[in-house]
Amino acid sequence: MEWNEKLQLIIDYVENHLQRKEEPINSEEIAKIAECSFGFFQKVFSYMNGISFSEYIRSRKLTLAGYDLKSTNLKVIDISYKYGYDSPTSFAKAFQYFHGVSPSAARNQNAALKVVPKMQIADHHEYSWKLEEKDSFRLVGKSIIVSCENNLHYKKIPEFWSECQRSGIFAKLVSMDTASPKGIFGLFGAYEERSNQIEYSIMTISDQELPQGFTEIHIPNAAWAVFDCHGPVPQAIQKGWQYLNEEWLVKYPFRHAPCPEIEWYSDGNVYDSNYLSQIWIPIIEEE
Repeated sequence: MEWNEKLQLIIDYVENHLQRKEEPINSEEIAKIAECSFGFFQKVFSYMNGISFSEYIRSRKLTLAGYDLKSTNLKVIDISYKYGYDSPTSFAKAFQYFHGVSPSAARNQNAALKVVPKMQIADHHEYSWKLEEKDSFRLVGKSIIVSCENNLHYKKIPEFWSECQRSGIFAKLVSMDTASPKGIFGLFGAYEERSNQIEYSIMTISDQELPQGFTEIHIPNAAWAVFDCHGPVPQAIQKGWQYLNEEWLVKYPFRHAPCPEIEWYSDGNVYDSNYLSQIWIPIIEEE
């Protein structure tokens, strides 16, 4: 399930508890829907929506409290407890700060109250992404050292792919693939800042014996932010990296795990407009 779908389910859960059940928001239930820790979910929510989850809930509570004051005869004390405030005094302070008027003044016909509507999660990101926990896996293949000066790696990496196809290495990797679903990986290894170079590998998941001249890498259990790229390669994957470097990583809300950044190419027609490739960013899930 994509993050947008999970977030919309959580927004619906929040509204159901605030307006129908009138029960506290359960962080464990939210973590269950999000399929990650509650702390990690809060980071994702803040990143995607520009507002913290706690601030959103507070704004919704005070918006709904304003509706109650305008449209019902409920006492202020009852409204304060309805929305989880410890006392009418703490509720009055929060209400005054949010709306600019006191709860009693809010009942005046001419009093204008602030409204934060229920959030609707729109797919406003160019690339859909999801969080995936993956077990450890073994990769085998070939590696080169590429210069990053003047973005030379954008040229050299496709040339490396072409060389592997001409030499039969790519066909060998395809025949060794024991993964499900099948696919070929591109790995960005350690970056050498002094020389402005990076190691890049073309590999596949395999449990077969390591061929002579090939290398192997063991990827540990990790969490990944997985971005879908659609379209012919290398253009689709290069545009995906451009998006990540210019937008997503700029506001990157997570710590980077000690694993390579990975490209994954599905088993299909790489020239098709619907061809699927992915970018995997290793992340550390924090409370």
